[in-house]
Amino acid sequence: MCRLAEDFGMYERDFMEGTRGTQAVDWEERIDVKRLREERYEKALERLQDTELGSMLLVSDPNIRYVTGLAMTGGSGADHYTLLTENGDVIHWDTADHASNQRFNCPWLDDIRYAAPGLGNVPRASGRDSAREFLTEKMASLVQEAMAEYGVATEPMGIDVGNAGLIDAFESGGVEVRTKECVDLMHDARKIKTADEIECLRMVAAICEAGFQQITESARPGKRESEVWGDAVRELWRHGAMAQGGYVTSGPNTWPKHQANTTDRVIRPGDIVYADFYNIGYLGYRSCYYRTFSMGEPTQAQKDAYETARDNLYDVLERIEPGATTDEIAKGFPDMEGEHADWYDADEHWQMTTNHWAHGLGLQLYEVPLIWRGLSPDHPIEIEEGMTMAVETMEPAERQGVRVEEMVVVRENGVEILSQWPVEEITCIDY
Repeated sequence: MCRLAEDFGMYERDFMEGTRGTQAVDWEERIDVKRLREERYEKALERLQDTELGSMLLVSDPNIRYVTGLAMTGGSGADHYTLLTENGDVIHWDTADHASNQRFNCPWLDDIRYAAPGLGNVPRASGRDSAREFLTEKMASLVQEAMAEYGVATEPMGIDVGNAGLIDAFESGGVEVRTKECVDLMHDARKIKTADEIECLRMVAAICEAGFQQITESARPGKRESEVWGDAVRELWRHGAMAQGGYVTSGPNTWPKHQANTTDRVIRPGDIVYADFYNIGYLGYRSCYYRTFSMGEPTQAQKDAYETARDNLYDVLERIEPGATTDEIAKGFPDMEGEHADWYDADEHWQMTTNHWAHGLGLQLYEVPLIWRGLSPDHPIEIEEGMTMAVETMEPAERQGVRVEEMVVVRENGVEILSQWPVEEITCIDY
C-alpha cells in the first residue's frame, strides 16, 4: 500500500531487524542511552557554535531533556532551566530535591545548582507582583553569575521562551537576549532524528500496539469507555511507557470527537470505537497513533468511510520523501470541496485542524515538520531524511466517525512505517 524505503543511507546503526526489548542487556545491541544523550548534546552544541551566541538558556522541558538527558515531563521547564555555552559547558538549575537527586544519579552532568523559580508554579502562586518580580530577577542573576564564571557574560545569550519579564531582567543586567535565534536553533537540531531516537519511537509504537490489543480484549457492549481506557493505560504502564495523553471514545462520541475525550458512555453493539494513543512516552519520545475498532461487523457505510480515510492517509504517505515540499504533500489531504466542507460550523481550513495533517514526533507531540492545507501552501518547507512524523485522517459514517494514523520516519527514497497494527480494514471485535 505504501512503498518502504529500500536503502536507509545515513543510518548505519539502525535497528531494522525489529523492535528490541525495553530492558538493558549485554548480549545484543539495543537503544544506547549514553549515545542518545551524547549525540543530541553534540547536535545542539554544533548549531550553537555556528551562531553569534555565546550561550543559550533552555527553559522548555523538551529542550532541556534534549541537551541534558534529564527526564523532564514535557511542557515548560518553569522551575528548572539549563545553560549551554559555546564551549560545551552545561549548567543546570533545579528545585532542591531534584537537584540533589540529579547530583547523585546523573554523573554526566558536572554542574547542577539550586534554582530560583523565576517562572512557573511558585511565582504564579505567590499572589504578589513584587514576589514575581523578585524571583524573576533572582533567576536572571543566578544565570548571569554562571555566564561570568564560564566566560560568556559579554556575548549574546539565546533563550527558548519569550517571557517578557525574564527577558527584561536579563537586559537590565546588561545581557543581550535573542529569542528567535535560539528557538530556530533548537528546532533545527531536533528535526532530524538519530538512530537511537528513531528506535525510541519504534518502541513506543510497539507499546501502543500492546494497548490496542488490550482494547480488543477489554471492549465489550456494556463496558464504559473509561473502563476500556483504564485497561489500556495499565497495559501501557506495564511496558514501561508514561501515559500522559490519549483516549478511547465510542459511538456518537466519535463524531465529532467528544470534547471530554474518554467518558463514562456505555459501549453498545454496532458502535465504532477508536483509540488515540497520543503523548504516550518512552524515554521521553511521544507517540501519536490512531486505530479504529467496531463492536461486531462494521456496516458498509462504516467500511466505506474507513476506506476513504485510509486511502487519503496513504496518498499522503506516498508523497513523502526527501526533497518533497510540504505544499505538494498537503494536496493528498482532503480539500474543502463537497462533503468535507460540511463537517463543522467553521470556515475555510480551520475545521481541518488536528483532523487531516501530519506533524513531527520526538520529545514533543508536535515538532518539525507540519503538513497541513491551512498552512503549507503558503509556507512550505522541504522534507529531509531522518524526519519523523505522524500522519492522520478521519471520515464521518452514520453519525459516527473513523480515524486512522501512522507513525513514520523519512528514509532516502520514501517512508518507513513504524506503526504496525493492521490498517487495511477496521479491527472487528467479536463478543
